[in-house]
Amino acid sequence: MLDVVGPADVLDAATRVLGGKGGYRLVIATPDGEPVRGSGGLRLGADLGLDQVRLRGVDTLIVAGSLRVDDALADRRLAPALRRISAGARRTCSVCTGAFLLAQAGLLEGRAATTHWAFCEQLAQRHPGVRVEPDRIFVRDGAVSTSAGLTAGMDLALALIEEDHGPEIARTVARWSVMFLQRPGGQSQFSERLALPAGVAAPIRAVLDTIVAEPAGDHRLPHLARRASLSERHLRRLFLAQTGTTPARFTERVRVEAAREMLAETATPVGTVAARCGFGSPETMRRAFLRILGVGPAEYRTRFRHA
Repeated sequence: MLDVVGPADVLDAATRVLGGKGGYRLVIATPDGEPVRGSGGLRLGADLGLDQVRLRGVDTLIVAGSLRVDDALADRRLAPALRRISAGARRTCSVCTGAFLLAQAGLLEGRAATTHWAFCEQLAQRHPGVRVEPDRIFVRDGAVSTSAGLTAGMDLALALIEEDHGPEIARTVARWSVMFLQRPGGQSQFSERLALPAGVAAPIRAVLDTIVAEPAGDHRLPHLARRASLSERHLRRLFLAQTGTTPARFTERVRVEAAREMLAETATPVGTVAARCGFGSPETMRRAFLRILGVGPAEYRTRFRHA
């Protein structure tokens, strides 16, 4: 429900701030024009059905998501309706798994996009023509924007307001809504540990706990194998099968995550951050940042600490 109500309330706040000098008129459309019930039990009324939406009557199309997105994808009315409405709209957006609906309609082909972190891999597998960016709060590619789960739709709505009415109005709406204009650390909002499948079992789970608890520890394969009472080969095979990555790659990502937090939240020198997070040198940390985040530690700090 928040996929719909969150952006709607933020856009409504902008309309109130503007005081009649522009703003947004919100219309809720469902496939058949009937009310819908959210997973939490709340009912949402509809203004009209998708087939009643006039081609030139929409400025911004926002498509909500669902944890049961496959149920929505099975509705054959949605994809053609979204293609039709999007063709006449100035811009098209999605919140959470709404990105799957846009992708099914062909609206994300060849574009960069994001969705809720738990579904990013699935989106990439189902739609190889979409460049999925899992660490982003929202992604804007031309006239199409996608956002991560739930409250990220509100972040996207603020960005739309800034595009339409400038940063001062967006800042006022953010203050009024008790939100950040730019969420601190626009980086991944989930830990490497939480991003792993829930089915990881012992002894691999214990290995993960060890790495996350002490990123700067000695997590070379021989040490991890001894802790798990496994051969190096068997540990590597189990780790890859259960997590989809290797111990070395996982350790590197955990260390980058720890360094991100320290860079964003403290003034600790980069060299000290590298040492405390288990990188052998600032240069090693820089290369890891570039591989995983696409920016170096100094640029990352400049980009996010001021926000």
